[in-house]
Amino acid sequence: MSVVLVTGAAGGLGSAVCERFASGGWDVIATDRPDARAATGDWIPADLLDVEAIREMVAQAVALYGRLDCVVNAAGLWTEGPSDATSEDEWDRVVGVNLKAAYFVSSAAIPHLESTGGSIAMISSDAGIQGNAGAAVYSASKGGVSNLTRALALELAPRGVRVNAVCPADIETPMLAGQARDFGDGDPEGYYAKLRAAYPQGERARFLQPGEVAEVVWFLAQPAAAGVTGANWSIDFGLSAGI
Repeated sequence: MSVVLVTGAAGGLGSAVCERFASGGWDVIATDRPDARAATGDWIPADLLDVEAIREMVAQAVALYGRLDCVVNAAGLWTEGPSDATSEDEWDRVVGVNLKAAYFVSSAAIPHLESTGGSIAMISSDAGIQGNAGAAVYSASKGGVSNLTRALALELAPRGVRVNAVCPADIETPMLAGQARDFGDGDPEGYYAKLRAAYPQGERARFLQPGEVAEVVWFLAQPAAAGVTGANWSIDFGLSAGI
């Protein structure tokens, strides 16, 4: 039986990833902040801003089933606003969860993935491929994730571990609803409309569903994707195609 560890498992995308792997017959280990709870999988809470807590969480995950075949770094935070008003705490929190945690979860998992010929899936973003005006902190964190993916893929290829990133556009999740609430100036629908206006589909534009992204993450963990490593897979309706 194959085993996957999913961070951010209580969120909309993380939950969908857990459900997809469980439906495929994998054992699922779910982790998120201690005050959350995932609906699917064995639950190991962890503060992803604490490197020692990350290392202990990965050790507990491996101890559950004695192996680890895939890590999905799905934990993420959004922020936006003018760069001259960014606080150090805001930077540390967003970069800490989006980039630092993904690095140290992956770091702790490498020896176990090497023994199974496993893989790592990062959740990056269209903002990991192109800059988003007014979201410099988030763009920096996801740009780091996208390049971390490439660097780890090259480093780990001789050890039989594949590393890829999925780069979605806006996903219809509680995180997106929180963005609209917190940054929409009291007009969530107007915020959504502004996001959709950037898509090339015009009136046909819509947001991704979590299950659509989870399906790509699932594929990247399968034997059929054995030749795929170091890739940043855009799932953004062509939003970043013109760069």
